[in-house]
Amino acid sequence: MFEPLLDTNPTVRGHHGRAGRPRCRPDKLHADKGYDYRRCRRYLTRRGIKVRIARRGIEGKSRLGRVRWVVERTISWLLRFKRLGLRYDRTERTTLALLTLACTVINVRRLIKIELCDQV
Repeated sequence: MFEPLLDTNPTVRGHHGRAGRPRCRPDKLHADKGYDYRRCRRYLTRRGIKVRIARRGIEGKSRLGRVRWVVERTISWLLRFKRLGLRYDRTERTTLALLTLACTVINVRRLIKIELCDQV
């Protein structure tokens, strides 16, 4: 599922307002030891994506910590919405709608929290 997952990535907008066509790939991929396979590394190299995958039996998981924490925290926020965590609905259309709704709720809650902090 590694390659189909990366193929579904939306276009990536340029950093800091750079002009030009949106890119269809990220600059770098951070992954844990579960993705330490030649085919995964070859696929990333072929697409021009820098590889940062922990090596099985060599590297500890602590080197990916800072970037990985952001991803795991975000997934944790999404899984608080029980319907997403339990996956009652298996269709892509329903899951995408629930994911969009969950992201919207998370962002609204964060904006309200920021507003409240600014008022104090």
